[in-house]
Amino acid sequence: MYRILLVDDEILVRDAIKENIDWEGMGCELAGICENGQQAAEFVKQHPVDIVLTDILMPYMDGMELSHFLHDNYPDIVIVIFSGFGEFEYAKKAIQYNVSEYLLKPVTAVELTEVINKMKEKVDQRRKEKMKMERLTKASENYRKNAQMIRSKAIEAVVNCTIDTKTGIEQLAAMGIELTESSCRVAIFDIDIYSDIYQVDTVKRQESALMAFVLYNISDEIVRREQAGIAYQEGGNHVCILFQEKWGRNLNDRIKEICREIQQKMQEVMGISVSVGIGKWVRSPEKLIISHAQAEKAIQYRYLLGESLLLDMEERIPEQNISLTPHLEKLADAVKTGRREDVETALKETEDAVRDAMVEKSRACMYLQQIVRTMDRVCEDVALDMKKILSGRDELLHQVTEQKSFDKACGIVREYVLKIFKMLTDMNSSSGQRQARLAMDYIQKNYMDPDLSLNDICSYLNISTSYFSTIFKEMTGETFTEVLIRTRMEKAKELLENTTMKNYEIAEKVGFSDPHYFGISFKKMTGTTPTEYAREKRR
Repeated sequence: MYRILLVDDEILVRDAIKENIDWEGMGCELAGICENGQQAAEFVKQHPVDIVLTDILMPYMDGMELSHFLHDNYPDIVIVIFSGFGEFEYAKKAIQYNVSEYLLKPVTAVELTEVINKMKEKVDQRRKEKMKMERLTKASENYRKNAQMIRSKAIEAVVNCTIDTKTGIEQLAAMGIELTESSCRVAIFDIDIYSDIYQVDTVKRQESALMAFVLYNISDEIVRREQAGIAYQEGGNHVCILFQEKWGRNLNDRIKEICREIQQKMQEVMGISVSVGIGKWVRSPEKLIISHAQAEKAIQYRYLLGESLLLDMEERIPEQNISLTPHLEKLADAVKTGRREDVETALKETEDAVRDAMVEKSRACMYLQQIVRTMDRVCEDVALDMKKILSGRDELLHQVTEQKSFDKACGIVREYVLKIFKMLTDMNSSSGQRQARLAMDYIQKNYMDPDLSLNDICSYLNISTSYFSTIFKEMTGETFTEVLIRTRMEKAKELLENTTMKNYEIAEKVGFSDPHYFGISFKKMTGTTPTEYAREKRR
């Protein structure tokens, strides 16, 4: 029997649902009817409920607030939300509260019956999972009472140097565990779904300890069979293997095969992926803490390389500092010239370059932020509305940093790049607009050339000077000379404000071969001489 709670502030809706559904024939019981979320929350505290059917807009506590309350306090309850047409997108935000279904009002008896049958299957699945967890909990509790826990703690103490090494080895020997003076290395196994890649709540944390127990049993069985070393649990979530030299350094592949077999077995038995980091060989037990730290660092590369990671630090390429400048220039050119295929190729090459460099998360995020800033410069070059572009930039960069995997962060950046690409494509709806934009871009890149002329741009665009002058004036409202002088003056003002360069040096930097003519042009445009402008701005 499935117990259902109906929550809606409209009496006609409540009565219609109550009377038109064959509850008993569906194996269900309408356990209660409430007028708002506040009543429903109190009802759930007092009575067992399997499924909640709730409206969105209600007084005192609405359906979203009720869903939040149930998600946090009664995660086993299945939630179905009704919503009017105008509330539908708002209702979908409740996905963060594990809402299982959304129904658009008005709801027919046939639709509701179908949904309830689907929700019954979900309730059955959750009951099975709960029973499985209860069995695992019982097994785990038995495990914690036996010598295996003591054994794991003793090994962990030696590896992490929280006990004198000699004393720790003697304690292990008393337990029948021989830790030799030969070379050793540590492998750390971490279950992906319970790692910091995901948002781990209280229930997940409880599950993680139980699944780690399963992982330990699998690891212990395989390592004992291979006589390769010692498996032990570390904390509540990690399983470690202390490999002792058996085959020698030249047979590291065998260790990786053992780790891969453990990963595959865990996937078969529990349907869960596991990542593995393997530290380097050390020549004495006192140095095991170094191998352990390396294994922990290897696990962190899961952000960059993805789940089911198997990384051997003996083979890892050292972290590299890379320059993305060639990739970013290629990307900027592809966006400006309207070639989507080239944009996607440049993005992929940039992402691959970061992956190949094997950098840590903070540096990977920095490289992705460089892509975003490159797009900002593209927008500035082609005179897009920067106020509109920059309005969501801080949130975008925050989202990139907050992602738990490099792939997800790349997805956000890729979406942003393609958004800019579309804006430019729309802007380039006519050939005249495109040619004017390319000319503006050419001026931005070459304004420092004192010989830059109208003929240079026309040759670059492969059009006549008369045609170019006409479309450029039409599209920008300025002539080529006006844009060139304005660009040079803006760059000169930046240098006057932010550097201590001499006037003649600035003149040369912005494309004036004659400093005197630079001074005349500057005063004509700004009303002050370069010296007066610098004195005022550098105060």
